[in-house]
Amino acid sequence: MLNQSNEKVSAIIQARMGSTRLPEKIMKPLAGKPALWHVINRLGYSKNIDEIIIATTINNEDSVIEEFCRDYKVTCFRGSEQDVLDRYYQAATKFSVDHIVRITSDCPLIDPCVVDEVVAGYFEGNYDLYGLGNEFPDGLDCVIFSYPVLKNTWKNASLPSEREHVGPYMEKHPEKYRTGRLNKFKGLSHHRWTLDEQADLRFLEEIFNRLYREEEIFLTQEILDLLEKEPQLMALNSHIIRNEGYLKSLTDDEKYLDLKKP
Repeated sequence: MLNQSNEKVSAIIQARMGSTRLPEKIMKPLAGKPALWHVINRLGYSKNIDEIIIATTINNEDSVIEEFCRDYKVTCFRGSEQDVLDRYYQAATKFSVDHIVRITSDCPLIDPCVVDEVVAGYFEGNYDLYGLGNEFPDGLDCVIFSYPVLKNTWKNASLPSEREHVGPYMEKHPEKYRTGRLNKFKGLSHHRWTLDEQADLRFLEEIFNRLYREEEIFLTQEILDLLEKEPQLMALNSHIIRNEGYLKSLTDDEKYLDLKKP
C-alpha cells in the first residue's frame, strides 16, 4: 500500500563541487542547464516525492550550491564533507523527514518513474530499506529508507565506507532491517549514465543534445532506443569502472581496520 499516513517522503540529493575526477561536475552544462538542475527538474516529475533537499558541505567552494538552491527555490542543507551519513542524518532531522530517498547529484538521467516505483514498492512491502536492484544502468540508482533506520545507522556505522556512502551499513545488516529490491531491469548493467569523468560528460552531452526538450523529460526507454540506434555513443565512457568511488572506500576500510589493531 502506498503511503497513506501523511508522512513526508523527501528526496535528499548529496552534492558538492569538489569531485577529484571531474571538479565542479554538477555544474557542468547539459543542454544549457547545469547537471544538478536536471537532477532536480527530473525529480520534480515524481508523484511520490513530497520535497527535494540538496545536502551539500560547509566548504567555501560549495557556497555556489547554496546560491544555486536559493535562485531555484530549492531547500538546502550544509554539513560534513566526508561524513555523508552524518550530513543526511542532520538534514533529515532538521527538516523533520519521515522517509528519505537517497539520490546523488551525478545522476542527471535519473528517471522519476523508476523512483516512483521504488517508493511504491517500499510502502507496499512495508520495508525499512528498499532500492533499485538487479542489472540496471549506472545512473538510475535510488534507495529509500525510514528516518529511524537512518538514525540507527548514524549511531552504529563506523567504517569509512559506511560513513561516506550512507547505505552500506544498512545493506550489511538484514537482521536489523527489512530490506527489498525492485528488480526492474535485466542485462543493462553495462550502461553508464552517471557523471564522474570527462568521458561521462561527453556521453551525457550527446544524450541531452539528441533528446532534451523544454517543458518535458525523456525517460529510460527513450535513452535505450537511442543507444540501440547509435551504439557508438556507449564507447565514449564504457571503459570506466563502475562504482569506483565505493571501491576506493573499501580500501580505506582496510586501512582503518589496520589502525584499530592492537
